[in-house]
Amino acid sequence: MSAPHKNKTLATFLALVLGGLGVHRFYLKSGYDRLGVLHLCNVPIAGLVYGVGQAPNPFWVLLPLLISYIIACIEALVIGLTPDDKWDAAYNAGSGRSSHSHWIVVVLVVITALLGGTLLIATLARLFDLLYTGGAYG
Repeated sequence: MSAPHKNKTLATFLALVLGGLGVHRFYLKSGYDRLGVLHLCNVPIAGLVYGVGQAPNPFWVLLPLLISYIIACIEALVIGLTPDDKWDAAYNAGSGRSSHSHWIVVVLVVITALLGGTLLIATLARLFDLLYTGGAYG
């Protein structure tokens, strides 16, 4: 019986859209994955921050999820930029099929770079605003 074929375009899309929850990790590893569970654990951590804090700033509640999505954007870039032969060696060794990436992967990588860079810069700016000025700028 051959192993299932892992689609690089789908994995890049999952990392971009649902990467903060680790869905792409579960797709690639076919079940239990420690890093996927770590991504998923950020949801209850955000709930704990909300529950423990006395009317906390929404940024502090969302910070674990923001960090998880930033990491997922980096993973989406790595997945999307992996050459097809190395992708097949890592994830499709037993499938008997080879991958042929199309222009959709390039579009996803560009969107990921734009979204991930914006998210990273905005998160750092808000973090420094809260830490050094107490939120004086917003």
